[in-house]
Amino acid sequence: MRIEAKFLPSSRARCHTGTEERDSFWKMPNRRFADGEVVMGRWPGSVLYYEVQVTSYDDVSHLYTVKYKDGTELALKESDIRSQSTFKHRKSQSSSSSPSRRSSSRSRSRSPGRPAKGRRRSSSQSREHKDDKKKTISETSLAPLALKPSENNTRRYNGEPDSTERNDTSFVISEQKLKPDLEIARVLEQYSLRPRKEEKKKEEMYSEKKIFETKKVIEKASLKTIEKAPSKTKELEFGGRIGTFTLIFFLPATVLYLLLMCKQDDPSLMNFPPPLPALESLWEARVFGVFLLWFFLQALFYLLPIGKVVEGLPLSNGRKLQYRINGFYAFVLTAAALGTLLYFQFELHYLYDHFLQFAVSAAAFSMALSIYLYIRSLKAPEEELAPGGNSGYFVYDFFTGHELNPRIGSFDLKYFCELRPGLIGWVVINLAMLLAEMKIHNQSMPSLAMILVNSFQLLYVVDALWNEEAVLTTMDITHDGFGFMLAFGDLVWVPFVYSLQAFYLVGHPTAISWPVAAAITILNSIGYYIFRSANSQKNSFRRNPADPKLAYLKSIPTATGKGLLVTGWWGFVRHPNYLGDIIMALAWSLPCGFNHILPYFYVIYFICLLVHREARDEHHCKQKYGLAWERYCQRVPYRIFPYIY
Repeated sequence: MRIEAKFLPSSRARCHTGTEERDSFWKMPNRRFADGEVVMGRWPGSVLYYEVQVTSYDDVSHLYTVKYKDGTELALKESDIRSQSTFKHRKSQSSSSSPSRRSSSRSRSRSPGRPAKGRRRSSSQSREHKDDKKKTISETSLAPLALKPSENNTRRYNGEPDSTERNDTSFVISEQKLKPDLEIARVLEQYSLRPRKEEKKKEEMYSEKKIFETKKVIEKASLKTIEKAPSKTKELEFGGRIGTFTLIFFLPATVLYLLLMCKQDDPSLMNFPPPLPALESLWEARVFGVFLLWFFLQALFYLLPIGKVVEGLPLSNGRKLQYRINGFYAFVLTAAALGTLLYFQFELHYLYDHFLQFAVSAAAFSMALSIYLYIRSLKAPEEELAPGGNSGYFVYDFFTGHELNPRIGSFDLKYFCELRPGLIGWVVINLAMLLAEMKIHNQSMPSLAMILVNSFQLLYVVDALWNEEAVLTTMDITHDGFGFMLAFGDLVWVPFVYSLQAFYLVGHPTAISWPVAAAITILNSIGYYIFRSANSQKNSFRRNPADPKLAYLKSIPTATGKGLLVTGWWGFVRHPNYLGDIIMALAWSLPCGFNHILPYFYVIYFICLLVHREARDEHHCKQKYGLAWERYCQRVPYRIFPYIY
């Protein structure tokens, strides 16, 4: 037979089912214990008695308010109180002064109604003993509700005792457990429990801990639901199928046009189109072989077991890929190899003489790589496809990338191409242009403009390789697939368009004064500081929001469990790293002077690129963060340029 536990506001409302109990209730004397009297009080729901002091008595409810030695105050019925002269302690009870200091080990106690050996029980004690036996059946233990977890109390917060803690008296408890908050409310209503300040602090600490654990569970769940790749890409970017088809031909044509214009004596936009070279002059097998040698040399450096191995962000299936962080070591090894070649009188300006052919070789290789990537993606599982490259349209998926993280064993193709052959190749091309300028113009030293361009861009590349781990949180790695867009961008666009200023200065030298050079250097330093500090704040916050070093930053919580920074650089504009990038791009172009707009192509293109990327970020963040993103936009209204855009 199941007996339900009832918690009523007063003892008068409790209904008993025996004549003896009903008669004893109406014949109860007015008051038995005086205020200030030290007696033994039974802890509600148990058979254990503790020394208490009577503080007051309620004539209406017939309840005594008593105070335990630890400061806890309860309202007890007279039947739960014994005088010290008629009650004998056991040694196991005398060692604990209050229920909150009770040991978690098993404790035995005789029934409070049992008299000492050799003494006769009175009729009132007999009735009280029967009452206690009835209560052990009809009441549940309240001790866990009155006591919050402490170092000497091993009961759980929901009122269920641990398997290692029992009393001798067996309690029959309802199979349907009451919720902790409702049960605590009823106990407070019946027993007028007033916890101490220390217990309130423990309660707050316990609640904060539960909230933190809940947030972690929500974050893990959201990573599996929100970031899960959809079955089909519904919203097409870059102009859809027609736009991506056009870009496949437009991007290589743009690179070819820029390089041909830099070769002209007057690289003005009015001289369009530039004279096209013969098609056979654009291809040379030896140049293509040198490019392949460069690509596989960087792949060899990538596979070296040096540098730490880190985990990326969780994928749609919850799995985390591992990445070896050794880009800076690859840069050092490349510099050593170049130094060796220069020592043995290798003509590095060979790159300048065959620059157009190297660009065509890189474009051909990127196209072949893109075709391979798309063919292998057709057999990739659904969860490994890119969220933005699964439209079902061949041209669109080929351009944006159908597979998110294509790998050959542990060799991650997208991650490798993101920073290695193109970015390090950019520095090598700049160095080749510096040597070509000295040779063509018979200079013993490179020009000040060439030194500035090489120095600024070298700093940018070294910073990217030194902070290589940060690329794992970028949209290129987490969202975009690896297709023609990234393959061409990493292997062709970055090394051959980003080095446009150095290539321009070889054929069109520009003289600048030291004050102008100092002003340009300050501008580049400002841009770099904004770029680096903003990225550092973002990456540190993503990795560990609880880092004490980030305590000065404030954030808006989101439904995904992540936070949106609203202070620091990210409270200044929504994309401060883009702002720093654009300032640096301007500083790279200023050493080329103002005779032509061609060397400023990078700045113009970069502004368009980052504005477009910011719009993509805006769209994804609205879908991911919902109302939290709207609140963030209200707090931070400017996107990239403060007070402008």
